[in-house]
Amino acid sequence: MSKVQYIPVGNEEQLFTAAYKQQLPVLLKGPTGVGKTRFVEHMAHELGRPLITVACHEDLTAADLIGRFILKGNETVWQDGPLTTSVKEGAICYLDEVVEARSDTVVVLHPLTDHRRELNIERLAASLKAAPEFMLVLSYNPGYQTLLKDLKASTRQRMVAMDFDFPPMEVEKRVLTEIYDIEPGLAQNLVQLAAAMRRLEAPGLSEVASTRALVSTGKMVKEGVTPRDAGVATMASALSDDPQVIAGLTSLVEQYL
Repeated sequence: MSKVQYIPVGNEEQLFTAAYKQQLPVLLKGPTGVGKTRFVEHMAHELGRPLITVACHEDLTAADLIGRFILKGNETVWQDGPLTTSVKEGAICYLDEVVEARSDTVVVLHPLTDHRRELNIERLAASLKAAPEFMLVLSYNPGYQTLLKDLKASTRQRMVAMDFDFPPMEVEKRVLTEIYDIEPGLAQNLVQLAAAMRRLEAPGLSEVASTRALVSTGKMVKEGVTPRDAGVATMASALSDDPQVIAGLTSLVEQYL
């Protein structure tokens, strides 16, 4: 896997590496757009392991992860799913936003997350032992959780949990300037704007400006869009459909950009 730039905030690299070496699964928790996926990509490169990513959704079934029989010509053949492929190849399997998947789908992960490290494939009446290098990584956004969409305690207690949040301003500025080559003055204004937005508590505003949104603003400016218009498009209008909220966010954008 090609190298992915990542600027650490704390000891997340050490924790992830220790979990990998001890064959422990990892749970990444945090808001959208704070770098969870980039971190996993970075660690996969650092550990020299292939990465297989699955974007979870409410229709994701166990068969989608494990595999199914398909028609190929005149034959019925078995096709491995991404989880089975990861188990066989010793890859890092990253299930992004795992709480979006059906609860009965998540249960199939349990034998892989304890001392057994096995994947049960009922349709083949087989149990597959995970390669020594295999690692399971789950992520989710606690801000979206509900009583119906949350990880069960039986799943949580199997994981090494790591909390992600918006990085400190100095780190976020480094991300913008060093990784995305955004002009330092604009980067400074963007992180200040983001800090102001993250302090807001407005009805109709379920999300705040993420680091990803700041990157998008900077990229738009590189293409000749004014900072103000870029900020409105990537943050104010993107974060809400409420005209009053958009107007308030636009006013904030204009203060900083």
